[in-house]
Order: sequence, then structure tokens, then C-alpha cells
Amino acid sequence: MEGDSGAPLTPEEAKLIENDYHLFEKYLPQEHRLAIQEQGFSMIDDDNDLVTPLVNNKQCVYSFFDDEDILKCSIEKVFFEGLTQFRKPISCHLFPIRITEYKQFDAVNYEELEICKPGRKCGQTKQVKLYQYLKEPLIRKYGEEWYKELEIADQYLKNKNKNF
Repeated sequence: MEGDSGAPLTPEEAKLIENDYHLFEKYLPQEHRLAIQEQGFSMIDDDNDLVTPLVNNKQCVYSFFDDEDILKCSIEKVFFEGLTQFRKPISCHLFPIRITEYKQFDAVNYEELEICKPGRKCGQTKQVKLYQYLKEPLIRKYGEEWYKELEIADQYLKNKNKNF
């Protein structure tokens, strides 16, 4: 909900958002539509990264509160309505994992935030690891084979720890 920068975007995602804006605009509060008019569909932040704009340095301009006061993504809403093939930016789909791309590898890091505390508790209760919960976006980003290797590595570590 708060931050100094919006969600990271690829240039392709920024174009998709601009092209599909007419589909999800109706879900956005007026304040968000005005912020988009002022800042654009995407912007370059202080770190020189392409990101989604924010409303008052808080929430993403593409977010809205539903009837139950739950913060949701308007882009994803039209995806589930079957109006677009673009679900949402991969950085949002992977959250709270953040990817830092280097020339020879990607750093895949978990960003531990207070707002994720209920999710961590739920995962512990249901015995679901974060990578399992994020299976779909991880496959979207890296492919099926990569994900299978991650499962094998996790199983290897689980078995290795049993032997100690």
C-alpha cells in the first residue's frame, strides 16, 4: 500500500497496460484516473526503473477496493473476466518475491514485509512453501523445467536435513 515507487514493469508490460487501459479504467477511482493522466501509464522512478505510477506515494494507480474493502488489481480483474490475455505485471504476480536481473543470472529474493505476515502464517498453517504458492508466476517467468528443478532441489534439501 505504501512505497516510494510503483511495481517494476518490462517495456512490453507497459505497452500492454496502455493498450488495455480502456478495459479496466472503469474499475479505477477518479483519483487514480487523474493520476494516470498526470503521470502516464508508466513512469521512470528515482532509480531509473520503469514502474507503475502511484497515487499519493501509496497504492498503485491500477488498484481499487472491492465491495468488501479488499485491495485488488483492475488489470487482473479484466483478465479473470476473459477480456485480456495479460494477467498483470510479472513483478506483481511474483510478489513478495523480487527479481533483480544481472547479466549472467537473476537474483530471486523474498522481500519480508509486515503486510505479508498473515500470508506467512497461512502458509505455515497449511504447510505451503512460498515457491509452491507462487508456482504459476514462477513458471510464467522461468518455465516448467526451471520449476521442476526447484522442486527437486527442495526435495534434496529436505532429504539431506533428515539424515543429520
